Amino acid sequence: MEVSTTLWVLTIVGLAALIAVDFFIGRKPHDVSIKEAGIWTVVWIVLAVLFGLGLLVFSGGQPAGEFFAGFITEKSLSVDNLFVFVLIMAKFSVPSQYQQRVLLVGVLIALVLRAIFIAAGAAIISSFAWVFYIFGAFLIYTAWKLIKEARADEPEEEYEENKLLKAAERRFGVADRYHGTKLWIEQNGKRVMTPMLVVMLAIGTTDVLFALDSIPAIFGLTQDPYIVFTANAFALMGLRQLYFLIGGLLKKLVHLSYGLSVILGFIGVKLVLHALHESGVHVPEISIPVSLGVICAVLIVTTITSLMASKKQAAAEAAQKETEVASKENIEAGRPQA
Repeated sequence: MEVSTTLWVLTIVGLAALIAVDFFIGRKPHDVSIKEAGIWTVVWIVLAVLFGLGLLVFSGGQPAGEFFAGFITEKSLSVDNLFVFVLIMAKFSVPSQYQQRVLLVGVLIALVLRAIFIAAGAAIISSFAWVFYIFGAFLIYTAWKLIKEARADEPEEEYEENKLLKAAERRFGVADRYHGTKLWIEQNGKRVMTPMLVVMLAIGTTDVLFALDSIPAIFGLTQDPYIVFTANAFALMGLRQLYFLIGGLLKKLVHLSYGLSVILGFIGVKLVLHALHESGVHVPEISIPVSLGVICAVLIVTTITSLMASKKQAAAEAAQKETEVASKENIEAGRPQA
């Protein structure tokens, strides 16, 4: 897909305008309701769909299919980010009314960093076709690692600050409390960061770790930098509202890691086949319609099985609680146990 400089500029300006509107509407700190989060989640999804339809009309089915496959993949992978965002919010004890501002700026930082990753990835791919082997192998390894972690059933870990964040805190110092939405304050004659700025940097820089698998994943679906960037942009910009909408449902998505591992493994195999094809080996390649169908099917099955498993677990816990209550009542009443 040929993309002119003018189209790039218009796209970036358009995305910046959408972000500005989002910032203007949510500029006043407040607790985000489920209704508000739901409305804006739908708005961002509709905007992404309209963009994809625009590609279909003006550029054809191939770019549109690549965009939708990339958007759905990035959106599903970004849901996994929300688990870490919850840990970060708890780690820094972010007041509920400030969380939407933290996520907005944090996601904006993440988008800028991802744009750099995308530009670097596109440059590497255009120069070295063999990098597809590396991307494919990495995604297959990541898929295996996700399954291994899911089967380990380890207790929830706490968020640990990365080295970059710790270095910034040592260099500038951090205030002992939040000061509204201020990012810097004067304290004892020294300019220091507020916890608000620290948690924003934590959200933005932590996303870089997730980009290590999401960027190769989307390059496995399309090598067009324009589609890669826009799919990432639309997936990330709706992440803030999604955090408030499904924050309480995250623990119910018990099979999400399995679903994401299947998707990453599938795209990894697709990349290896593509690399072999580019090397002159006659192997079948996986088309975008097939990729889109597999990704959607895996997400649907994962969601259904997750909700069924969560419902079954909740029922078992309720039954166990009833048994414990009845046992306690019997003990207090001096009745023999069943």
